Amino acid sequence: MTMILLAGTIGAGKSSLTGRLAKHLGTKAFYEPVNDNPVLPLFYQDKEKYGFLLQIYFLNKRFQMIKQAQQEDNNVLDRSIYEDALFTDLNHQLGNINDTEAAIYHDLLDNMLEELPLAANKKRPDLLVYIEVSLETQLNRIQMRGRDFEQSDELLDYYRKLRVAYQEWFENYDISPKIKIDGDKYDFVNNPADLATVLKQIDTKLAE
Repeated sequence: MTMILLAGTIGAGKSSLTGRLAKHLGTKAFYEPVNDNPVLPLFYQDKEKYGFLLQIYFLNKRFQMIKQAQQEDNNVLDRSIYEDALFTDLNHQLGNINDTEAAIYHDLLDNMLEELPLAANKKRPDLLVYIEVSLETQLNRIQMRGRDFEQSDELLDYYRKLRVAYQEWFENYDISPKIKIDGDKYDFVNNPADLATVLKQIDTKLAE
């Protein structure tokens, strides 16, 4: 029974690598809800009004997703509940979520994390795969996938701070073994040779 988590900032290529890695391992892929998320476009229109609602929506979905994954023999998750607080804390710092909302969120998250070991015999993931990309690569990929609500120039500062928050989060992550993938060096989406290299790196880390 193997659980692999993918992590990385918006536009890092998590969903693309999730599908390719799941196919490589012959396992199931779990994706975070984006295209069918009714709150996300509202958040980008008014972050202060919808910041807390968005985080509660994602927290609920990620809790459901990891509980489902724990029932499967092998799986790959496109983002997980373990990095969820990163977004809440950043939005709290930016003033999109107030102190009371942040406290309520963290209390709820703590309760959920306490329940996870009870949902299955498996308590922890086996590997975290973190995709690190430059701001330039991130913005290029966001533009290429063409979601209108992600394209505003006003989001540049948010994307910049999110990258920094992810770097700090990865350094402090200690729930499972972890590996960093250079998303600038390896174009695993369009280059089969780069994909093969990345998959080999992951295979080697899993074998350890």
